[in-house]
Amino acid sequence: MWIYEKRLQYPVKITKTCPKTAQLIISQYGGPDGELSASMRYLSQRYTMPVKEVGGLLTDIGTEELAHMEIICAMVYQLTKNLTIEQAKEAGFDAYYIDHTTALWPQAASSLPFTAIEFQSKGDAITDLTEDLAAEQKARTVYDNLLRMIPDPEVQEPLKFLRSREVVHFQRFGEALEKTKDKLDSKNFYYFNPEFDKEMFHGKL
Repeated sequence: MWIYEKRLQYPVKITKTCPKTAQLIISQYGGPDGELSASMRYLSQRYTMPVKEVGGLLTDIGTEELAHMEIICAMVYQLTKNLTIEQAKEAGFDAYYIDHTTALWPQAASSLPFTAIEFQSKGDAITDLTEDLAAEQKARTVYDNLLRMIPDPEVQEPLKFLRSREVVHFQRFGEALEKTKDKLDSKNFYYFNPEFDKEMFHGKL
C-alpha cells in the first residue's frame, strides 16, 4: 500500500518561470492520459476485480498515481508562481490566466478540460486490465513527448522519474492480467464477462 507522507514522491525544484512549459506539462494533470484519470481509473476498477491480490494492486497503483498528480501540479505551480502578465501573453498562457489566474485546474495541453470520459471502469477484469496496460503505455508516450520538447534539466528530472514509473506499472499490470487469467475458466474469460457471467462457458449462451 502506498503510504502518504507530507512530501513529494520525487522532489521538484524549478527555478525558472516558463508558462509555455507549464501549459505542456499540465496535460499530465488533466489530459486524456494524465495522472488524474489514471488514479480515478484504478481506484474505481478495484472494487469488482475478482482476484483480491489484483484489486490490492489497483489500490496501490491508483494511490501512487495521486502522488504523481501532486508532482505534476507542483511542477506547473513552480513554472508559473512568478508569472508576469507579459510572460503570460507571450507564451499564449493568457487564456488560462483569465479563467484560473495561476491556480491549478485539470486540462489537457490542448486546453480541453478534464472529464470522467477520459477513463473507464467496466466491471470486466480482462477489459479493465487491458485498458490499464494501454493507459500506462499512452502515459509513457506523453512523457517521451514532453522530454523531447522540454530541454530544461530541472523539468526533465521529475519527468524522467514519472516516465520510469509508467514502465513499472505496465509490467505490474501485465503480471496481474496473467494472474487473473490463471484463476479464471479459460473457456470463459474472453467470451464472457468473468466478473459477472460466472456460470457461463464457451459454447453456452
